[in-house]
Amino acid sequence: MSGTSEGPTPTADLIRSAVTERHIDTSPRTSPRTYAGVPPGTSVSAVSPPDASPCAEASPGTYAPAETLLDTLDTPESPLDTPGPISGPPESMPGVSESVPDAALIPPAGTSTSPGAFRAAFGAAPLPMAVVDREGLVVTANESLGALLGTGSGALEGRIAADLVDLASDARTWHAYREVLRGRQARLRCTRRLKHPDGHSLWVQVTVAPLPAREEAVLLSIADISARRELQARLRHLQMHDPVTRLPNRTLFFERLSSALEAEAYEEGGTGRIGLCYLDLDGFKAVNDTLGHRVGDRLLAAVAERLTRCADEAGYARGATPLVARLGGDEFALLVEDSTGTDQLADLAESVLKSLQAPFDLSGQRLSVSASIGVVERRAAGTSATHLMQAADTTLYWAKADGKGRWTLFDPERNAHRMTRQALSSTLRAAIDRNEFALEYQPLVGMEDGGVRGVEALVRWNHPQFGTLTPNRFIGLAEEDGSIVQLGRWVLATACRQARRWQLDHPDAVPIFVSVNVAVRQVWDSDLVADVAEILAETGLAPHLLQLELTESAVMGSAGRPLQALQALSDMGVRIAIDDFGTGYSNLAYLSRLPVSVLKLDGSFVRGFQYEGPDGGAHPNPADEVIVEALIQLAHRLGLTVTAECVETASQATRLRGIGCDTGQGWLYSRPVAPDRISALLTASS
Repeated sequence: MSGTSEGPTPTADLIRSAVTERHIDTSPRTSPRTYAGVPPGTSVSAVSPPDASPCAEASPGTYAPAETLLDTLDTPESPLDTPGPISGPPESMPGVSESVPDAALIPPAGTSTSPGAFRAAFGAAPLPMAVVDREGLVVTANESLGALLGTGSGALEGRIAADLVDLASDARTWHAYREVLRGRQARLRCTRRLKHPDGHSLWVQVTVAPLPAREEAVLLSIADISARRELQARLRHLQMHDPVTRLPNRTLFFERLSSALEAEAYEEGGTGRIGLCYLDLDGFKAVNDTLGHRVGDRLLAAVAERLTRCADEAGYARGATPLVARLGGDEFALLVEDSTGTDQLADLAESVLKSLQAPFDLSGQRLSVSASIGVVERRAAGTSATHLMQAADTTLYWAKADGKGRWTLFDPERNAHRMTRQALSSTLRAAIDRNEFALEYQPLVGMEDGGVRGVEALVRWNHPQFGTLTPNRFIGLAEEDGSIVQLGRWVLATACRQARRWQLDHPDAVPIFVSVNVAVRQVWDSDLVADVAEILAETGLAPHLLQLELTESAVMGSAGRPLQALQALSDMGVRIAIDDFGTGYSNLAYLSRLPVSVLKLDGSFVRGFQYEGPDGGAHPNPADEVIVEALIQLAHRLGLTVTAECVETASQATRLRGIGCDTGQGWLYSRPVAPDRISALLTASS
């Protein structure tokens, strides 16, 4: 299994080792007393295993050790024969049976137990123990310690105690141990992994506690916690792996990813880059829905096997095997540490897609699936796990949007556009309340006489960060989140109020109509008919001076409420126009039944009226002319008027006028302008 161990694995194999592995040397030392000046060894990782801290554990406050069995270990002539007062038992050691605490071996004050009995109890105690002097040398050890270390207890006397249990392997533990020896710290407790001379390894918890001050010694005790560590490793393996695919799960994946992004992980060597293939099965939900979750789980397990095989093959070629993980559902990830560039990730993504092309045979079911993959590759420095996963998720969405069954590489420019869309979407509603929107108006001109017949209201967003934005930047977002209803009502009211103002300011001029774009969601999510009637009543604008534009795709096929709303508006006297006609459904059967009065030809037809010929002149495109002429004739036979959009040259205007187009709109006549410019046009025409 790529990136993991099969079966139970010690915790130190899953995360950075928090303890050291020490080979026990039982040979005697010739100069043991030089040990007190030995400097600390190499520092170990600061990451702790689940069960114990690798560093010293000190009890707060002043420690008053009890009288221990060591008071009676020497001969009767020794000054230690007379036990002192007992000030209380030391703390019990984790992992050691409470039936064998230190105080259990200490005679209560006033008892007549012989010193020999306590020496015998020390030697026969099941808990491995040794008395260590202030120089760090073993004074005496019991048989349990000798058995644990694979030697006789007598061979341990005079040995450097720290060497037996590897206390000098990291500076912090070494410092704490020396403090206990000097009597400045109450206790040291740490975990070590020792290697027995016969080859097997064992985990132990080492405790060093001081004896009474006059003894000038400490008691070192060792508890074998191998069984507990193995159980913890098994539990961690279950916690960190997916039960269906046996792959690392989301928790272990993010642990590995975060570790790879730490500075020390890439500053010590390697390429300093990281890559990620984020994979999602296409149509997996249909498998669960039709064949059941049991078949779906078998499919996931089979996919995991193929992904692992792809990762192994990539590891053979590159020397480092990518980590394969199941993040949940039908989502998988392949993490490439020290990647060599986008080519490596592209090759891996291609191999994954190719491996999934072959059908899966699952208990008589033959299934075919495809996958979409988002690929991200970048420098590890300055990258966080959150940002990397956001980029991968976005790229996976692009791969699905682009057609599925493919991989897509992360594009910073495309992502910047997406981020901009998100920023705009999140501030749309607030922008309406802050009056950040304004209207500009583009004249609709009669083709025969060039007079202004009406204007189209075009909304602009004066964004404080991005400047002035045209409708194509935010109208789609407004339709998605529903804010188009609020925005559309504001546009409609503002445009009608302005049209009425022009009418009052220029009583001698022919009144012009105002054309306002309406989204189909405004019809569904609000009472458009009531809104229009209310606004017309408030502004005093005549209904025939208001034109509502809906796109062809929104109008064609309308039924139910939309059709009823359009009919009610038409009965009210409001003009209904189909915008961008000729590029949508073009269902002519509906055209005769809808209450439409105006067709607005899409600008793509009008632009086709000219192209650069060999002589550099503008020549009409015959095919576009035939289409436009047919549409105009059809509209006129249905009693509709036609407006041509995007009229930019005089030759276009001449040709459109020749084939019967009624009105034109475009830069030839005017760009969208502020309301006062329209007032100037009305003044000039009156």
